[in-house]
Amino acid sequence: MIKTSDISFKGHSSLFVAYVIFGLSAPIGKSAMMPGGIDPFSLVFFRMAGAALLFWTASLFSPREKVAKKDLFLLLGAALFGIVINQFSFIMGLSKTSPVDVSLIATLGPIITMLVSAAYLKEPITLKKVLGVLVGAYGVLLLILTGAQLLDGESNLTGNMLCLLSSLSFAIYLTVFRDLIRRYSSITLMKWMFLYAALISFPICYEKVQIIDYNSLSANIYLSIIFVVCCATFISYMLLPLGQKTLRPTIVSMYNYLQPMVSSVVAVAMGLDVFGWEKAAAAVLVFFGVFIVTQSKSRAQMLLG
Repeated sequence: MIKTSDISFKGHSSLFVAYVIFGLSAPIGKSAMMPGGIDPFSLVFFRMAGAALLFWTASLFSPREKVAKKDLFLLLGAALFGIVINQFSFIMGLSKTSPVDVSLIATLGPIITMLVSAAYLKEPITLKKVLGVLVGAYGVLLLILTGAQLLDGESNLTGNMLCLLSSLSFAIYLTVFRDLIRRYSSITLMKWMFLYAALISFPICYEKVQIIDYNSLSANIYLSIIFVVCCATFISYMLLPLGQKTLRPTIVSMYNYLQPMVSSVVAVAMGLDVFGWEKAAAAVLVFFGVFIVTQSKSRAQMLLG
């Protein structure tokens, strides 16, 4: 008999690895978009199309699952909110506002998820949830604001709203499609979601992809693209549903805080930043916040007393 604690550990482990890879993908993905590289829209399309190809290939070696016709429609909605709107609104927002603003808005993700869960799933907003989210958010804000002096701080309302839309779309995906996520394996879910995402993004990105001078791209650019597609997309998105199946949406969203933490560590390792007491304190706050939220009760647990 499988213990609940074993299932939870598997869920937390899957999310931890996935979001560590997401954190690594930030500096690596950025290197692919440096001068002489590719534009953001092309990178997003390569990510979607490449992941679709990998997931469909992996499905040939996995147990076959029959997807109900109604779920094929739901998977289209999941792809729109979980991948297409999330990715494109983030990139468009990033092009119109400062990185500091983007990071600040990203910390709102767990709070948005908590509110969406409360409205849609009737999940209770407990004191522990609120405290955990606020502690984790404060840790990330401390990390971000200690490096704010390196940036110009310029912002744009349109860009900020687009980044907020990105967080909202992913919160809707985690919450509204929770039952769908739990019905199928990671490979089945993602092969359909990324196929839909690739088909939707193709007419948007076709012109950008077509004008790339592929012969002029360096080996480092190609390696960066491969990492983003194979690791930051295929492996990470295979791991995400494992956590989403066993953990509540608010807890899942808390792992968003790992991304800026990992990105900061990578920046320090590359000599782009200095690790001080502020970053150490931020790390403690982030993980303590995650711990507090994991100790809160779900609606089902509260009904059972």
